[in-house]
Parts: sequence; C-alpha cells; structure tokens
Amino acid sequence: MAEIIQERIEDRIPELEQLERIGLFSAKEIKAIIKKASDLEYKIQRRALFKEDFINYVQYEINLLELIQRRRARIRYSFKKDEIEHSIVQRIHGVFGRASAKWKDDVQLWLSYVVFCKKWGTKAQLSKIFSAMLAIHSNKPALWIMAAKWEMEDRLSSESARQLFLRALRFHPECQKLYQEYFRMELMHAEKLRKEKQEFEKAAMDMGDFDQPEEILRGELARIIYKTSVSKIKGAEFHVSLLSIAKLFDFAKDLQKEIYDDLQALHTDDPLTWDYVARQELEIISNAEEQPTTKQARAVELGQREERCCAVYEEAVKSLPTEAMWKCYITFCLERVSKRTSSSFLRGKRLERTMIAFKKAHELKLLAELQYKQWIELLLHQDCRQALEVAEAGTELFKDSVTIWQLRLQVLIDSKSPNIAVAFEEAFVHLKPQVCLPLWILWAEWSEGSKSEEDTEAIFKKALVAVTGASSVTLKDKYLDWAYRSGGYKKARAVFKSLQESRPFSVDFFRKMMQFEKEQESCKMVNLRDYYERALREFGSTDSAKVEPGRCLLPTEARALELENAVPVATGTLLGKVRLREEEQNDQAGGKIALAPSGPTESGKTTNFYMTTTKTPIQLTLRGQVTSLHVPKVPTAKRAKTTQSGKSANIRNPGF
Repeated sequence: MAEIIQERIEDRIPELEQLERIGLFSAKEIKAIIKKASDLEYKIQRRALFKEDFINYVQYEINLLELIQRRRARIRYSFKKDEIEHSIVQRIHGVFGRASAKWKDDVQLWLSYVVFCKKWGTKAQLSKIFSAMLAIHSNKPALWIMAAKWEMEDRLSSESARQLFLRALRFHPECQKLYQEYFRMELMHAEKLRKEKQEFEKAAMDMGDFDQPEEILRGELARIIYKTSVSKIKGAEFHVSLLSIAKLFDFAKDLQKEIYDDLQALHTDDPLTWDYVARQELEIISNAEEQPTTKQARAVELGQREERCCAVYEEAVKSLPTEAMWKCYITFCLERVSKRTSSSFLRGKRLERTMIAFKKAHELKLLAELQYKQWIELLLHQDCRQALEVAEAGTELFKDSVTIWQLRLQVLIDSKSPNIAVAFEEAFVHLKPQVCLPLWILWAEWSEGSKSEEDTEAIFKKALVAVTGASSVTLKDKYLDWAYRSGGYKKARAVFKSLQESRPFSVDFFRKMMQFEKEQESCKMVNLRDYYERALREFGSTDSAKVEPGRCLLPTEARALELENAVPVATGTLLGKVRLREEEQNDQAGGKIALAPSGPTESGKTTNFYMTTTKTPIQLTLRGQVTSLHVPKVPTAKRAKTTQSGKSANIRNPGF
C-alpha cells in the first residue's frame, strides 16, 4: 500500500511544481498540501473503506481547485490550466468513480458526482455517469427526467432526450410526471424547430436537411404522447396538467382545443373539470373593439367575467351536487373576496355571492367542516348574531370538532353572551378530553378578564384534572403565568409547589419559576437551587449537550448562576453508578447526572465538583482525567480522588 500511495503522491509533483513556479502557492503551502494528500490517500487505500473518507478527499480537492481559481483571479494569471486544474479534476473523477462503484445505492453520492461534472465543465463524462446511474437506479423517475433534461437543454440533443424518456416509460408505464415532462419536451422541440425555420426564412436561406414536416412543427409528436398517456392514466387532474403545459405554447392552439374538448367529454362527473372550465371564463376578455379605460369600466368588465364564472359553477352544482363541487365553488368565491379592489360595488357583489353560496350549501347539507370554519370567520367581521347561528349549526353537524366549538365559544365571548360557561360545559360533554386543551385555555383567558381570581383558579384546577399527559404541559405553563400576573411571586410559588409532583413538565415551567425568583428584590439562593435541582431531575440527561470525556452533563444556566453569585450550586442528585464515556452516558441505576464543575475542566488538572447530599453510596468513574470531588458545607463529607481511565473511586459519606 505504501508503494501505491508514494506513486500517487509522485504523480502530483508536476502540478505542484507548476503551482510553486507561477507563484500561486509557497513552498511551505506545497509541503502542507503533500502532507494532507498523503493522509487522505492512506484513508482511501486501506482495507476497511469508509464513504466519509472518499467524501473528505473529494471535498479537499474541490476546495483546492476553488482556491487556485481565486488566486489566479488575484494575480491575473490564466495559463497552465491543463497542467494544474485538469490533473486535479481527473483525480477527482477517479475518486468519485471508486466511491460510486463501492456504494452504488447511494443516490446522493451519484448526484454529487453529477453536480461536480456540471460545475467543472466535464460534460463529456456526464452521459456515461447518467447511464451508469440509471442502470442501477432505474426505479427512480426523477433521475430519468434529470438525465433527459440535461440532454435536451445542455447538449441540445432532443433525440437523446426522447430515447431516455422512452426507456423510462418502459420501466414506469403509468408515471404521470414522466408523461408530463415528455409532453413538455416534445412541445419545446417543436417550438425550437419553428424558430429555426423562421430564422432561415428571414435570411432567405435554403434549409436543406433541416427542413421538417409540417406535422412535427404543429406538435404532432406531443399529440401522440397526449393520446397515449390519457389512455393509460385516468383522471381529470392529469388531463388538466397536460392542458396547462400546452397553454404555455402559443403555436399549439389546435392541441389545446382538443385537450379541452376531451376534458369536458371524458370527465363531466369530476369537480376538477367544472372548476377548471369555470375559471377559464376569467381569462376570456371581451371582444369589444374599445377596451375599458377607466377604473369603473374595468371593474364592471371584471364583474361580468366573474358572473360568467359563477354561472358555470351554478350549473356545476346542479349537475354534480356533491360536497367536493360546492367546496370548489366556495373556494373560488372566497378567493375573489380576498382580492383587493377600490370598487365598493364589486366588493359588495363578491361578498353577497359568497354568502349565497354558503347558505345554499348549508341548506343542502353539503358544507364541509372547513367551509363552516371559513363561513364563521367571514361572518365575525360582518354580523356576530348570524355568525353565532352558523356556529351553532356547525356544532350540531360536527359535534366532535374542537375547531368549530372553539369558533362558537369565541363568537359567544365577542358578543358578551351570558351563557358562556354553559356553552363550555356543553362542549366538554361532546369532545374527548385529550383534544379539549384549546377550549380550557380559551375559558381561562376569558375568565381572567371577566371573572374573579377564585373562579379562574377553579377553571385551571378543573382543567388539570381533565387534561392529562403531554397536553397538560402547556396548561401548567399557562397556570403558572396567570398566578404570577394575578398574585405575584407568592402566588406563583404556591402554584409551583402544588404542581411540582404532577408530571409531565416542560423546561420552560422551571425556567419561568427561576426567572420569577431572580426578579425579586431579595433573591434567595436556596429557592434557586431547589428549582435547578428539580429541573435537573427531570431533564438533566436529556436537555444537555453531548458529554466529552471527564465532563458532566449540566445545563449552562446552573454553571452561569454559580459564577455570577460566587456560590457553589448543588445541581441535582447523583444515583447509582454513572460512567462518563466519550460519546454517551451509561447510567445503570437510572439516575440523573448532577455534578457542576466549579470552572473549566482540563485533563491533568484538579477541578472541584459540587453535588447534593444523598443517602445512596456513589460510585463514579471518570475516564481520562484526574478530578477531585467533594461535597460542600457537609462536615462529614470525605474527599476522594478519581484515578485515571478504567478505575473507579468510591465516595462514601457517613453523613449522607
């Protein structure tokens, strides 16, 4: 192996000599490059190969190429590229080739190879790379499309792109995306041929072999693809997607009309067809010789187009009275309402049309839950009484929808109804407890502004009984915030004590209490230690960074607080046997690490660690570092020393 590496390093000598001779790198930098290259070569030549080593090798060479480019630009020297850059690029190709042959299934590796070839101008290699990649990953349509797009747009070879699409369709005969892109490619090819013909005609030149049949220029190949695809792939959505692509090309008017007629004939029972046909009315501009010039005239003309759209939708909901069809109609109406306009007449017509559509769908009981939500939100800005009626009707139909109940309760609160509490109780009867959290929070927020502190606290207590598990975490945070706002620190501490054993908690629950303590004029270190200890018992092993050898898991707040107050902080309880390894914590007793170093820990130096008292004997193993441990302010504490890696120190304290 050493001979191979030496040979590869020697192969670099000509380019390195050129780099030094033309002044791009100094002799010292050349030595550094050789040393780094040797290290990388050893890693990719050894028996056990790792993909990361190949990636690091390629990344280093690419960085070197970019550095050479920047230095060339700085000294304005553009010669000797064949001797320098070309050899580096070829070396990268070799490494990429080995890596892609070793890890054939890694698509990201192949794509990185493709990006490198595109960036560094080695397009001759790219066709071979795509062929090798598609031979292995033929089950991925996106890769076929990428290869065909490169052939069409970069190599300007429509024939190669066509062959790739045909091969891809043999593997994926029902892939919509492949047919869409193949259809687009043929239309682009026809457009390109038409432009070439126009240029030849302008120059009065004989086209000779470049002359193409008229059918090809009209997009006959694209029409064949369209006919083939719709025979295999059913559905209005695919049909509409092909029509949208065809509309991008002005010369394909006949093809557009054919697709449009087929859409109406084949998919009359699909809401998407009616939706597309109706929206086309917005694009049809009046054939009047004089186009409207004033704002009012333009608003009238736009209103007429919207009326034609709605006429199509009205016909659609009669022919196809389904929930999906009404959803399309209402979505269109809401889109027009959201459009800004300076015409009050047009704005009023849009709103009126939307309300009528909502009422008709409601009467037919074809209004979905989402549409009820949209209707209520729209009415909240218009008529609260009507919004309440709609919300009540919505909750009758969707009794298990927390969203509709929340909107109904919000309408009651906005209208200052006297029956709010009754409505909340009714909602909790119909809804499952695990989804009621938004309603409990809404009730508590309303009570805070309208009722007494006792009533609000009673609501919070009832909520904590009803809502359990992870959903209760947010509720506890809200309860603590309310307690501090309404009764100050004393009230907040009482709430904290009442909840301190009611798990689960969030980290913010403890941080809020710590912040409340710090805001007091006489901040008590005893209380702060207590909050930190409790937080670390809950999150000491999960809310911390990775452990380095010989370091302890500890959130940064405790360490910062200790330094700020110059008082050692007892940061938790250390239970059982704990091993601090290089990348993981092994806690055999299930306890939490609870040590706080008094300062930065360094290998070979003595560092004091502080920990709380416990009745359980402690056995601690620290690998790779000598550390002195003691328990502060405990007269009976014994001091012990940990030894080097692999040995343990038993710390037994009779006073524990």
